[in-house]
Amino acid sequence: MSFSLSDSELNDRLDRLPVLAGRERVVEDLEGGLTNRNVKITTSDGVYVARCSGSSSELLAIDRDDEYFNSRAAEEAGVGAPVVDYRPDLGILLIGYLNGVTLTKDDFARDGVIAKAAVACRTLHGGPRFRNDFDMFARQSAYLRIVESHGFRLPAGYLDFAGQFESIQAALAHPDRVSVPCNNDLLAANFVLDGDKIWLIDYEYSGNNDPTFELGNIWRDNGLSLEQLEELVTAYYGRTTRHELARARLQGTVSQYGWTLWGCIQNGSSTLDFDFWEWAMERYDNAVEEFRGPDFTRLLDDARTGD
Repeated sequence: MSFSLSDSELNDRLDRLPVLAGRERVVEDLEGGLTNRNVKITTSDGVYVARCSGSSSELLAIDRDDEYFNSRAAEEAGVGAPVVDYRPDLGILLIGYLNGVTLTKDDFARDGVIAKAAVACRTLHGGPRFRNDFDMFARQSAYLRIVESHGFRLPAGYLDFAGQFESIQAALAHPDRVSVPCNNDLLAANFVLDGDKIWLIDYEYSGNNDPTFELGNIWRDNGLSLEQLEELVTAYYGRTTRHELARARLQGTVSQYGWTLWGCIQNGSSTLDFDFWEWAMERYDNAVEEFRGPDFTRLLDDARTGD
């Protein structure tokens, strides 16, 4: 679990939710959840998931009210789990359990999965706007201030790539770009495959954002190939576009450079038995690979110009 919450304390909190009060239930911990303790709750009337959070996520700039509002919006869009209850005083967001299979990175190589993921993203992006905006450039800057002010460990040479990061920001800037409601953290485990449909879960980092950030982040965080990224972008837009493909690839680098600092903060502050440093370095290496890659300048040019 991601923070200290005993079983007796958990059950006391669950008893204070009207839909669960006084009901017999089976509670099972779910895997994952680096900033939550997630439990599956089975009753005779329904099956639920309680996302239980503490105050340890403050350094990571997670706003639980935003998460609740955006989870409701994702439900309304038809791609998010039903929201049953929200008790910020208890640190609990209660949602309906989705009958499906959470994906793994390897699942994206299966026929049709990338196309289904693109449909899920388009559905979310076409739904009600979220309560807040998400900008990785701003978040990276805020995370860096936290890392430096707390003296957390930073990868060697991290700041040497600040110029390249800024050049991506300049290339992506465009007055006509519109933001859409994005999850912004679509790790494989946040895709739930239910027959022909994919649901999207976990809206901790959600916010209105450029859709190409969503696509680029999916590419990098799930270890997809460049061919798979092109398949994802093509499925999302309905055509192959060099401009959007470049933007998505650059946004993938933006995500990795920014999430590196998330790992640094967790490495310096979390009590979880998890190797956050290795997690951070994996993302840092991804970013450096692109910063130093032979395509970097061309990608900047392609992002600036239309097809």
